[in-house]
Amino acid sequence: MRFLVIVQDLRISGTSAGIGRRSLLGKLRKVYPNSIIEVCYLSRFNTEDRLDLLPVNKITQHIVKTKVPFYTTFLNRIFWRLFHVSLNERYILKQYAKFIGAIDFKKYDHILITSSGIEHETILATHGLPILKNSVLIFHDPYPLSWYVGSNKTPSNLDFFRLKYVMEVVRQSKACASTANCMSHDLQQLYASKKKFYTLPHQFEASVFDFSDISNVMAKSKKVGVSYHGAIMFGREIDSLLDAYQDLINDSSVYKESTEFVLRLRGQDNVRLRNKYSNCENIKILDTLNFSNSCYEQTHEADILIILENGPFYSNVLVGKAPFLASLKKPILCISPERSEMRTLLKDKKYIASYDDFEEIKLKLKNLIDDRLNSNEQVFPFGDYFGDESFKLMLNEILEDKYD
Repeated sequence: MRFLVIVQDLRISGTSAGIGRRSLLGKLRKVYPNSIIEVCYLSRFNTEDRLDLLPVNKITQHIVKTKVPFYTTFLNRIFWRLFHVSLNERYILKQYAKFIGAIDFKKYDHILITSSGIEHETILATHGLPILKNSVLIFHDPYPLSWYVGSNKTPSNLDFFRLKYVMEVVRQSKACASTANCMSHDLQQLYASKKKFYTLPHQFEASVFDFSDISNVMAKSKKVGVSYHGAIMFGREIDSLLDAYQDLINDSSVYKESTEFVLRLRGQDNVRLRNKYSNCENIKILDTLNFSNSCYEQTHEADILIILENGPFYSNVLVGKAPFLASLKKPILCISPERSEMRTLLKDKKYIASYDDFEEIKLKLKNLIDDRLNSNEQVFPFGDYFGDESFKLMLNEILEDKYD
């Protein structure tokens, strides 16, 4: 078989989208070892992506120039008021469409078009192009952004223009998928799609990364380390978890002497959290690391891994780090809203607690710490959901879609 994968982000560090798309290519090679895999990489900047690590037959990279000319911006003010059409966005999409439209798509058996970030340019740029009828669209996040659970934006007139546009693209495509079961259900309804939205979850494939940099790793100082690496955004909240941990170490000298909680945070809450927990030496709030250092710390220094889902009431996206953490075979505590994607994946409820239930968080954290103080055995919180066979089964279901 011959595959074409169109991607926006293949960065090796700093973005969940880049990590997910690199891993998608790695997994595609593993489950179809004899296939021809070609990649069209459309990026806004020329970044250091280590494309040589990707197990594909050919990568064609294009730098897309997205600076909108002044005359287009000027006309857009008038055009938008009269016709509710954004000339600025159409200009940007045309820059992507130039490269996508030049592809000889008929020579491929399967075409996967993946989005990254919140603008979805690679998907929207296919509007009206012949390639779209043969393509599977894989949504990384909901679009437009105001429909992203956890976003504080309310829909604008421009969002409704975007919604109409993406509905047309979905209708013209061969098939559609997203990275989470809940999101696939929601997007199928949001886009009024008469075809099924499939699910192809994020993956993690270690072979497509360079893990040689461990220069900023911090070794743990206690027997059991609890670890959270990530951002505090989109309704995520970590205060209740840290308060519960602080209660545990205040209640028992065993926890105080034998455990620590290390956070590598990205976002605006670092200073506030450092000030709030400055008197607790067991809680260490540090700056974020690059992917190589972060992976090493979580793989070799952490014992209990933390996931924060979007909140506070509903999360329909799959946390990008989930497949990586699953590969470590360590206990996980996921702090979640009452309705969420992770609740459908974590079958053993000892690995999940509700944002609004402090006592549940405290009890489940205590139980995981107690288990880890006595045993280092491997555990499988996600079962085989992120395994190679599961990936192949889900991908094959999408590729074999017979919708016309």
